[in-house]
Amino acid sequence: MSAVNDTNFNSAVFLLTGIPGQEDVYLWISIPFCLVYVISIVGNSVILFIIKTDPNLHEPMYIFLSMLAVTDLGLLIATIPTILGIFLFNSKEISVDACFAQLFFIHSLQCIESSVLLLMAFDRFVAICNPLRYAAILTLQRIVKMGLVFVLRSVALIFPLPFLLKRYQYCRANILSHSYCLHQEVMKMACSDITVNNIYGLSVAISTMGLDSLLIFLSYVMILKTVLSIASHAECLRALNTCVSHLCAVLLFYIPEIGLALIHRFGNNSSHLLQIILGYVYRLVPPLIHPIVYSVKSKHLRARIIRVFIK
Repeated sequence: MSAVNDTNFNSAVFLLTGIPGQEDVYLWISIPFCLVYVISIVGNSVILFIIKTDPNLHEPMYIFLSMLAVTDLGLLIATIPTILGIFLFNSKEISVDACFAQLFFIHSLQCIESSVLLLMAFDRFVAICNPLRYAAILTLQRIVKMGLVFVLRSVALIFPLPFLLKRYQYCRANILSHSYCLHQEVMKMACSDITVNNIYGLSVAISTMGLDSLLIFLSYVMILKTVLSIASHAECLRALNTCVSHLCAVLLFYIPEIGLALIHRFGNNSSHLLQIILGYVYRLVPPLIHPIVYSVKSKHLRARIIRVFIK
């Protein structure tokens, strides 16, 4: 009888998790989080401002960088309310609808960021493997079309997730492992059979980030093949040097994502603290590092930033 009553109970809230056992120092912990958010938002906003205002930077590589900055800002805004809410105000409750909305934006923006990294890989592939046709292939009109296609793909694939989750009754403790909502976590709180969500979520991950990562890998295989055929050692290094920033962005995005996905799906006995730390690294480090890496590696962007701040 108790099991039947539990199954019919649908909780109105989920409980988010900060860092277990550190509740007494949450206010101190909030300081580095606030600093990371401020630096990330300012850094990405500066990148966007400079690319928009400098006509010399209206090139494919910088347009893709501005897309990456917009996506990073979106991910920061999607997670700020709940992460800082926990550490500043110890506010752990989030309504079911707010949780579903947050996971929709987080997963949509994740897929979009993966697509932008693929477009940036394509940009490097064309620039190195077919430099004479670079301007003809990557026209502004074509870049806009590719960007819109990938945004629509991400939104269309993620859009059903909140509605699939809405069908379930949530009868467990509803305590999530992170300071924000993720589909793979929320669906585990359901009392019903979650096979449909499991299969659909895995299919979306494979058809977006899985496919994108495979295409990025193949593009770098082709780049490496082209670079190794260059006779001059100096030219070979110069060509590879143009890919360093993008490779850093790819590794920062995919390594924590793969680790977190494996832990959520197969690591039932893994350390809870490891999940939490990896989650924060995945959400906060890429938006913080991207502006720094690209500013350091791009001579034109670095010079423009220095000019702005000197003025």
